[in-house]
Amino acid sequence: MGTAGPGERTLVLVTGMSGAGKSTALKILEDLGFEAIDNLPLSLLPELIEARGDGERQGALALGIDSRTRGFDPAHIERHLEPAPGRSGPAKIALLFLDCETEVLRRRFSETRRRHPLAHDRPVEDGIRRERALLGRLRERADLAIDTSALSVRELRRIVADRFRPGAGRAPAIFVVSFAFRHGVPAEADFVFDVRFMANPHHEPALRPLTGLDPEVARRVREDPAYGTFVDGIVALLRPLLPAFERDGRSYLTVAVGCTGGRHRSVAVAEHLAEALDEGRWAVSVRHRDLDGDTDTDTDMGADEPAKRAAG
Repeated sequence: MGTAGPGERTLVLVTGMSGAGKSTALKILEDLGFEAIDNLPLSLLPELIEARGDGERQGALALGIDSRTRGFDPAHIERHLEPAPGRSGPAKIALLFLDCETEVLRRRFSETRRRHPLAHDRPVEDGIRRERALLGRLRERADLAIDTSALSVRELRRIVADRFRPGAGRAPAIFVVSFAFRHGVPAEADFVFDVRFMANPHHEPALRPLTGLDPEVARRVREDPAYGTFVDGIVALLRPLLPAFERDGRSYLTVAVGCTGGRHRSVAVAEHLAEALDEGRWAVSVRHRDLDGDTDTDTDMGADEPAKRAAG
């Protein structure tokens, strides 16, 4: 499986836990140029897949399919994730899965007074538990699984756009993320590195108002005696693993670098690490989660699937 951008015959299936932000993800994909359809009856999926390969209707399509969908069956969806001999259809089919911690989902449903689609007359926790068991296989098969428990809409938009914007799926991707430990470790991280042992520029009055993007701060961070050995060790660890991840079908890898405040050490190291890893077929991008107040919620995940960021 893989992804491609608008202009290619591409189908993205968007599924996941109710309340985790699927409708928001569909809106983001629509902004990227995808034709987005939510809650499509599952019986129409085979016909739509065939139609996308008839040479008449080119372009990218995003479909929201979840436990609300009539005739929802995870096994039926799985059968369409692998190309079948003689079957026409999109050049690429990708599965995007939106997940969230149970307690956060419970709070979202409580705040909005919405009924969970699988709870019926039972407590919402029962519906969440049933849905998590139902969707377990799809989460394992997902090309991209995003935990929105502590994400703002802005952060979700960055992650989805980095993966599905035009041309994003043509090479495996490495996402390097800086963060502040006091706001929590990024849920999507595959590798987490702690740089709090380095000298902190925050304690130097001249450097405190700056960030790791400023040359003065980056230079100060690199002066730490352990800096070179540490960064070289990360690069030496990751580079040999990338071919193995690619052979295993992984098309993205998220490397998180954390410090106390997420403004100085982690930012400088993340920038350097992204530059050092950008020497191959893996496309590398960097973002700074907690820089310039990015931990604040700028908007909800959507009226139908609210997902407010937990307070830091």
